[in-house]
Amino acid sequence: MEKVAIVTGGSRGIGRAIVEDLARKGIKVIANYNQSEEKAKGLRENLEKENIFIDIFKADVSKRKEAKDMIEYVIKKYGKIDILINNAGINQEKMFQDITDEDWDNVMKVNLYSVFCTTQEVISYMIKQKNGCIINISSIYGINGGSCAVAYSATKAGIDGMTKALAKELGPSNIRVNSIAPGCMNTDMNAYLTEEEWNEIKEETPLEKIGEGIDIAKCVEWLIEDNFTTGQVISINGGLVIT
Repeated sequence: MEKVAIVTGGSRGIGRAIVEDLARKGIKVIANYNQSEEKAKGLRENLEKENIFIDIFKADVSKRKEAKDMIEYVIKKYGKIDILINNAGINQEKMFQDITDEDWDNVMKVNLYSVFCTTQEVISYMIKQKNGCIINISSIYGINGGSCAVAYSATKAGIDGMTKALAKELGPSNIRVNSIAPGCMNTDMNAYLTEEEWNEIKEETPLEKIGEGIDIAKCVEWLIEDNFTTGQVISINGGLVIT
């Protein structure tokens, strides 16, 4: 029986690369989106040209009811959820003293509370199955912090902490929980960077190149297949950060 995976924030960037890779590997993928409906539909149509079929589902996963509705839809349609990829997130570039309460709350809700909601809604099913794989997409900023990205860094560090704690709690139920912390990737989130800034990042990176979404997707693919890795934060960053 084919595996069933949900990818939040699956219509663009790293999420899109993960959806495409897993779908091509024969996994039934539900690509979650919130505001990027056109991109989600375009993703589905592009894969259909290859005779590969995915589901798309609109939900603001930072809202409990919408996250719950999505999980229930998948269970009703497919009978199980094997894999949850928590990828939905937003960035915020602001000096710390300029961050408002509203700014802070928004980043916390979208980046951290969404992981809490979707994971809590899915694990009751995974515990019954005595099997599951949860992969959280964090960031190197969760490891070493980012100037002018305090709120974002805090959420990503929180995701990594949640990953480690949940791995211990859910291990006896045969549920593996891991985190992938990408470095600077060629995605929509970083589209604001200038060519000069990209070149500077390349110079600082030992492999002298920028990561692509597929680099993260390949790590996701491995974590799904591996049966003895849990509670880990794996940083895919070309050597930009070495811990």
